[in-house]
Amino acid sequence: MASRARIYLKPKNAMQSGAAGRDWMLEFEPSEKRRADPLMGWIGSGDTLGQLRMHFATKEEAIAYAEREGIAYDLEIPRERRVKPKSYSDNFKFGRAENWTH
Repeated sequence: MASRARIYLKPKNAMQSGAAGRDWMLEFEPSEKRRADPLMGWIGSGDTLGQLRMHFATKEEAIAYAEREGIAYDLEIPRERRVKPKSYSDNFKFGRAENWTH
């Protein structure tokens, strides 16, 4: 295969606070430019690999698959998420740094 793939961690769903259910994805880069269909005006291309997204439970599984199939890949490592502990009572604390916005 001459296509190049991208391996990345699927982002967290904005509707949920937890990080469960995040899979590693293998997605191929487009091999040809997308164009408008002259009759209907729909955007598309003849690249069938662009429609393919593969889900893996771990990063190692995705890398092993790409290497086994001879697919060149780019690995995107996500940054560690920092959680700043907050308390509701901090909104009413004397000497707070931020202005009251309510």
